[in-house]
Amino acid sequence: MPNSLVSIGNTAKQLGVSIDTLRRWDTANRLPSIRSGSGGHRFYRQEDIDLFLRNESALAKQWAMASTGVPPSNDVYCQTRDVFQARLESLQHTLQGKVPESAVSLLSAVAGEIGNNSFDHNLGNWPDVTGIYFSYDLRNRNIVLADRGQGILTTLKRVRPELTTAGEALKVAFTETISGRLPEARGNGLKFVRSVIIENPFTLMFQSGDARLFLKENDKDIVVTQVEEYIRGCMAVIGFEN
Repeated sequence: MPNSLVSIGNTAKQLGVSIDTLRRWDTANRLPSIRSGSGGHRFYRQEDIDLFLRNESALAKQWAMASTGVPPSNDVYCQTRDVFQARLESLQHTLQGKVPESAVSLLSAVAGEIGNNSFDHNLGNWPDVTGIYFSYDLRNRNIVLADRGQGILTTLKRVRPELTTAGEALKVAFTETISGRLPEARGNGLKFVRSVIIENPFTLMFQSGDARLFLKENDKDIVVTQVEEYIRGCMAVIGFEN
C-alpha cells in the first residue's frame, strides 16, 4: 500500500543506508519520520520512501543513458542557453537562506560552468536532443546537470588525438589547461570546477561515457573509474551541506 507505514529497519534496507543515517536524516528533515507508540518509534510512509528513491540524479541518469533521445519534462529542460541562465538565477534565489551566502555564489558558479560547457562543447553538433537537463533537489542537497552531447573524449580528441578512452579524457579535462579556443576549452572550465569543489564542503560526481570521477573537499588526486553504465554525453551531480 502506498500510504502504509514502514519500520525504520525496513526503510534502511530499501534505501541501502544504516539506521543511524536515517535518524540523522530525520533530525535534518531530509527524510522525516512519523513517531508512533509510547516509545516514539520511527516509521516512514512508503510514498515518502518511493519519492526519495525517485530523486533527480536517478531521473537525469535514466535520460542521459536512454538509447533514444527524447526531450525531458519542461521543468528540467533547458533547450537554449538563455533558458539555462534564467533557471540558474532561480537556483541562486532558491539557495538564499538555505546555505551560507558564500556557498550560493560558488554553487551557482560551478553549475554555470558545467552547463555552459555543455552548450559550448556541442554548439551546432548535438547528436539528438539539443540542450541540457538541469535540476536541483534541496531535500537531497544536490544539483544535477546532464546532456546527450558528444562527450569529453570526442571533444578533446580534436586537440589531443592520442586520447583513446573516456577515462583518459576525463582526467585531462580536470587537470590540464588545454586551450582557450572552443570547443576544447571545456577542460579549462572543469579545472575551475575542481578547484572550487576541493576547497569547499561540496562533492562532485562527473561522468562522461563509461568514465566516472568523484571529488570531495580536500581531495588532492583525481581518481577516474570505468563503469558499466554509459552516459551519452556528460552528467554531473553537485552535492552540498546545509
